[in-house]
Amino acid sequence: MIARLTLRLGLRVTVNIPGKYVLLIVAFIAYSIMASSQRPTETTQALQPEAAQILALANQARVAAGVPPLQWDGSLAAAARKHCLRMAGEGPLSHRYPGELDLAERAGQAGALFSLIEENIAIGPTPSDIHEQWMYSSGHRTNLLNPAVDRVGIAVVASRGVLYATADYSRGVQNLNPAEVEARVTALIRPRGLTILRDPQVARDACLMDRGIPASAGDSRPIFIMRWQDTELSQLPGSLSAQIATGRYHKAAVGSCTSTGTQGTFTAYRIAVLLY
Repeated sequence: MIARLTLRLGLRVTVNIPGKYVLLIVAFIAYSIMASSQRPTETTQALQPEAAQILALANQARVAAGVPPLQWDGSLAAAARKHCLRMAGEGPLSHRYPGELDLAERAGQAGALFSLIEENIAIGPTPSDIHEQWMYSSGHRTNLLNPAVDRVGIAVVASRGVLYATADYSRGVQNLNPAEVEARVTALIRPRGLTILRDPQVARDACLMDRGIPASAGDSRPIFIMRWQDTELSQLPGSLSAQIATGRYHKAAVGSCTSTGTQGTFTAYRIAVLLY
């Protein structure tokens, strides 16, 4: 028996960016009626070697499909183990039981940082059988081979003579402080010939606003202000790049502040750039 779940943070260049949840659950192969009716015993235990085997099989499949292998994430593994123990206690498979946090919340509570998170769960006799179940189900195979995810945490628990498995896949987000975020964005702007203002406060103030110019700007008013939120800091928004390319501007201020409008524990960075 298997099931899958996908949660994604929707991001765009705007002031408020809502998260989007997409729930896809596929359940089939009634594995064991007895397994769903019995309660777990004191011999229930987490099996890390089996989790490692599932990871190895997953990465073999990803490499064969031309997709980069997954990196192990201890925070995701902790979240997966907590849910896996709950599955073993309940018997029937579910991505969320009464009173339990949802996938994004429990992963965030465990310390994971992400913009996309997916989950495969299963019951099977061996790690290889669990891997095969996921590979032969289109939805689970999509999660496992998804090129958009780069991290995974896996937990396997033995109970009632079978293995309960949870694999949490995510698109990881780096844990950067405001100064580090500003340094990343500055590194993208400076090669384009603009001088970066040393004091980021005016841009930080603008970052906190929905629109308009911050009072701290004083008499030195920027000509153009861009505010955006994203999980990636590898490139500037297209509209900002287009403005810089006009050659009208000679200076820029870069500021970072707390993200807004994200759902639950999804991670994103909020930035403002002022052009002078």
